[in-house]
Amino acid sequence: MHNTTAMLIELGAVILGLGLLGRLAGRVGFSPIPLYLLAGLAFGHGGILPLDASEEFTTTGAEIGVILLLLLLGLEYSASELVTTLKTQYPSGAVDFVLNAAPGAIAALLLGWGPVAAAALAGVTWISSSGVIAKVLGDLGRLGNRETPVVLGILVLEDLAMAVYLPILTALLAGVSLAGGSLTLLISLGTVGAVLYVALRHGRLISRAVSSDSREMLLLVVLGLTILVAGIAQELQVSAAVGAFLVGIALSGEVAEGAASLLTPLRDLFAAVFFVFFGLSTDPAAIPPVIIPALLLALATAGTKIATGWYAARRAGIQGAGRWRAGGTLVARGEFSIVIAGLAVGVEPRIGPLATAYVLILVVIGPLTARYVAPLADRFTRPSVTRTAAPELEQSKPHAGV
Repeated sequence: MHNTTAMLIELGAVILGLGLLGRLAGRVGFSPIPLYLLAGLAFGHGGILPLDASEEFTTTGAEIGVILLLLLLGLEYSASELVTTLKTQYPSGAVDFVLNAAPGAIAALLLGWGPVAAAALAGVTWISSSGVIAKVLGDLGRLGNRETPVVLGILVLEDLAMAVYLPILTALLAGVSLAGGSLTLLISLGTVGAVLYVALRHGRLISRAVSSDSREMLLLVVLGLTILVAGIAQELQVSAAVGAFLVGIALSGEVAEGAASLLTPLRDLFAAVFFVFFGLSTDPAAIPPVIIPALLLALATAGTKIATGWYAARRAGIQGAGRWRAGGTLVARGEFSIVIAGLAVGVEPRIGPLATAYVLILVVIGPLTARYVAPLADRFTRPSVTRTAAPELEQSKPHAGV
């Protein structure tokens, strides 16, 4: 009875605290992710007031948070949109991978962490935060800008790449042999391909089977199906997150819209629990030794993300400030970086503190680069480039069809 009472008190305090932190972040105009991470650091092992009684629930809640994050992400995309993006923007995706994964891998090798940790840290620095970037685009009123489809295309490619990367990383972290790793990769690619094929050819049938006039039934069926598929995917070493993402892709139309509206509050709750849990599992005393590498890595990969966005926008025929806006918008890292680091801490514990500091830095810098990179680039390039006001105005007009 005492343990149950303590768990309820701790859990209530955590959820109330998350709500207050979220409101504070909303008033300031920043993502609440850094505040959630800091709260976890404050109340985790080595923090101000460690939480013990609710640790098991928090662990389970964090796993559900990752699943819901990826499910809602999958619901935003249709299979046809993913295929179109792959066909048109794969060169930009390749540049994104090379420019942003390489710094993480090199940093891990220089720190003496070994090749497996290098593969994990490469993923941490590679993937931008879809959640933070979507919020920034909305806050800045850029959803209709000409460069926004380019930004979203990069994010789609990164999210889809996770369906291949996470199973490979999971196999590496588990010490699976080359043959076993190849089998895992084949299972992953086969699963992704099969889901995309079924979603393209029979998506309406799946959505019709899941559909219900009752919001309660729709919520239960979609949530139960997602957790079941995520568990099966985890058993096959394909990653629970990828399984949830594929379920989201398979659902479309009114079912996807209804499920998204019902699950978004749950997603926000358990996603917050996930970030807090990652902070809880990180010893604050381990962060100061890695703060300098984290800062250097953050500055380096902020630059490479800006270059990625600039290249992708240029390739799409966007001129002037739109290229810089695309680059500045992609800087923020968040949920996927923490997911990857959470998988890797068993092999290299120092990845956890480094990733926490790295995400904290970039989730704060990201909204600033999105807002100010284009004006700064304009100021520094103005003396050498003759321009009129008209082209700049043209770039900020909404793009037809977006």
